[in-house]
Amino acid sequence: MNRPYYKKQRNNNSARGGYSGGRNSGPRPAFGQSNGRKMTTFNPSHLVSEAKEFVPQEVFVPTHQFADFDLDTRLKLNINAKNYVTPTPIQDQAIPAMLEGRDVIGIANTGTGKTAAFLIPLIDKVLKNRNKKVIILAPTRELAVQIRDEFEEFSRGMSIYSVLLIGGVKSFRQKQDLRREFNFVIGTPGRVKDMIKERQLRLDQFDSVVLDEADHMVDIGFIHDVKFFISLLPKNRQSLFFSATIDGKVKEILASFVQNPITVSVKTHDTVDAIEQDVIKVESQNKKIDQLHDLLIQKNYEKVIIFGRTKWGVQKVSDELVRRGFRAGAIHGNKNQNQRQRTLTMFKRNEISILLATDVAARGLDIDDVSHVINYDMPASYEDYIHRIGRTGRANKKGTALTFVG
Repeated sequence: MNRPYYKKQRNNNSARGGYSGGRNSGPRPAFGQSNGRKMTTFNPSHLVSEAKEFVPQEVFVPTHQFADFDLDTRLKLNINAKNYVTPTPIQDQAIPAMLEGRDVIGIANTGTGKTAAFLIPLIDKVLKNRNKKVIILAPTRELAVQIRDEFEEFSRGMSIYSVLLIGGVKSFRQKQDLRREFNFVIGTPGRVKDMIKERQLRLDQFDSVVLDEADHMVDIGFIHDVKFFISLLPKNRQSLFFSATIDGKVKEILASFVQNPITVSVKTHDTVDAIEQDVIKVESQNKKIDQLHDLLIQKNYEKVIIFGRTKWGVQKVSDELVRRGFRAGAIHGNKNQNQRQRTLTMFKRNEISILLATDVAARGLDIDDVSHVINYDMPASYEDYIHRIGRTGRANKKGTALTFVG
């Protein structure tokens, strides 16, 4: 990698710091808080141990293979083309219930294979009856695009069409797509609501609906929109609900959404178990970018996601890394959807090796072979931390998560 200056690499021990106190050294401040002093008491290993206290460490033994499911032959061929043989826990338990037409509540973390868990039976349903229509709601544009991309892989060669409804791009093309023959709509609440208000979309035509990452939809303020959508759906429908947590306002949605559901809970922290976690003590704010530089020039930092707190801060760090010769790009709310998607595609194709992002990218993105996640800024909550570091250590591979503290 070209390094225009600052070529000298400090001893790694000077950049990487440990925890200055034990479990009994006093209360830990919440993420992003300092209790009036420098925050040096954060230790990600505590989060891992706390998570394990609540999750039985069991070895999953599948009861099915994908070949066992009663699926259309064409769909099975596309599943085989993705080298899917043994289902993940949520796929193994949820797919049979969905194929029976049951409502399902799936309690699962991101990265557990839930997208395939609902796409496979829904595609099979449409293959058996071309009059069926499915709407899938996701909290972020990136997740909606990812679901659409996975849908296209599973439905290849079947003449089943989808419409992607997301903000950040002009709606003219989306309106055209809604006038054509389609079976799937995949979208975010904001743009879906726009299309309903403009009478481009009628939800009473959909007999299958998926709410993906419902807890995140609530967190970012979409609860009233989701309730509005539910009121427009036909009563006779198949409802599939996926969330990492079910409490508080999420229960309000659930009460009116599903009927006689089967609950599948596979909320585990296997991804955390596969991640080595450590902290980086910030020597001074003026040297923070130099400490990041020292990490990134190490040869094992092959594919890195760096999380920051603000759009402005993420862009500033990205620009500085590019100036220093790194292949980096940024995604955040000040970029339009085409820019964000182009940067993500470049990262997935290894055209850039460093992706900087705000927490808009922490939910649901499935990117292969991420070697490191770096929390350049502290996450706002435990859940954000878990979702951030879950971008690495996927698909039975090891990963590393580092958090800058100080």
